[in-house]
Amino acid sequence: MLQRNKLVLGDKNLKDITEDICAPIEAYPSKGWLGLFTGALSILVFYVIILGIVIGKGIGLLGVNHPNAWGTMIVTFVFWIGIGHAGTLISAILFLFRQKWRTSVARTAEAMTVFAVMTAGLFPLLHTGRPWLDYWLFPYPNQRGPLWVNFRSPLLWDVFAVSTYATVSMVFWYVGLVPDFATIKDRAKNKIRRTVYGALSLGWRGTAKNWSHYEMVYLILAGLSTPLVLSVHTIVSFDFAVSGLPGWHTTIFPPYFVAGAIFSGFAMVVTLMTLVRIGVPEFKNYITLDHMEVMNKIIMATGLMVGYAYGSEFFIAWYSGNAYEKYVFFNSRAFGPYAWSYWTMITCNVLIPQVFWFKKFRRSIPVMFVVSIFVNIGMWFERFVITITSLHRDFLPANWGNYPWSFFDGAVLFGSFGMFLTLFLLYLRFFPAISIAEVKPVLPVGRDDKGGHH
Repeated sequence: MLQRNKLVLGDKNLKDITEDICAPIEAYPSKGWLGLFTGALSILVFYVIILGIVIGKGIGLLGVNHPNAWGTMIVTFVFWIGIGHAGTLISAILFLFRQKWRTSVARTAEAMTVFAVMTAGLFPLLHTGRPWLDYWLFPYPNQRGPLWVNFRSPLLWDVFAVSTYATVSMVFWYVGLVPDFATIKDRAKNKIRRTVYGALSLGWRGTAKNWSHYEMVYLILAGLSTPLVLSVHTIVSFDFAVSGLPGWHTTIFPPYFVAGAIFSGFAMVVTLMTLVRIGVPEFKNYITLDHMEVMNKIIMATGLMVGYAYGSEFFIAWYSGNAYEKYVFFNSRAFGPYAWSYWTMITCNVLIPQVFWFKKFRRSIPVMFVVSIFVNIGMWFERFVITITSLHRDFLPANWGNYPWSFFDGAVLFGSFGMFLTLFLLYLRFFPAISIAEVKPVLPVGRDDKGGHH
């Protein structure tokens, strides 16, 4: 019989799994963790100061100007929403398809989703320039006469899509954590820990009834969040696609944005997983090279889809015979003033992931780390290319102007990583980063290769 590769290495028994996964939460924080956390926290403080200055002085501190009304705020918003996609894909869709390899990476990928959506959510609110009036975006009964939100605006669809996505992702992530919180509560040595984790575990007892209800709820939530993976980034793509602007007015945007989101999301999962493996050496037995290799295959597949979308955009621009469309793609993107950003995007997203055709590179931690970083750089540039190159030259030459990148554009982008990493490091410290309840059932049971019994 064909032997499957083991999903848990190192001949672990059930007790070892609990010990290994609880170890980072129960021990004192290591020097490495403290160093990283201090760094992330200082970037977060810097971010808060920068946002304070931008809100206080006005959005004009960024490079937004007359033709380029949308700047890096929207670019970075789409980037972070995209990163949040792999988590739901790994945890929900692969759960519905009964993929056993997802067990070790699902929890951290879901956490990444929640934090990426939290990071992204700030950008559209700040982009309005008057964040203290953002509650106007919600359609609630008001005393201001017939003053309602514009339901035909894709920016409003964003509010619904992103808030729904954030809510479902958080509930899904939390429900998965409940049995593990109970485990940590039972192991807690002091009263505060026992009380906190006891409250978080919602009185979980681990009875058959508990498990039956839990599995039912988890399945329903997985079913709910699966269409959200497709709908959220589709709606984000409508921000561009429903306009009449050449370069944006494209029917290919929804599937192309979804493929790009999964692509960048998996790259971020690989980046974080390689770091988690280095930071917590014990986790190498759970997040194995097989797990990493499967994710690299998905990165390569979605990278090819994204490359196909880039090619078809050019083909349609040429085939449609629309002079404006042609101009945007050939004279603005590929060979215009923003050609450097276009070719950066092509190199990072289409060419570099091709190394994963070779098994040696797919299974090499340094190679996959470098590729995943390049993919994320490329995916940020993809959003930059879509937003800036379509806006910077309008139908009238009088409306032409480049995007004057300012210090604040870079600072806001850099600072957002501080927020994301601070949340992620706190998660690694206080939550079990691998699902104890889901890893135990995938232990090899019964006969081993030598014909003996485990």
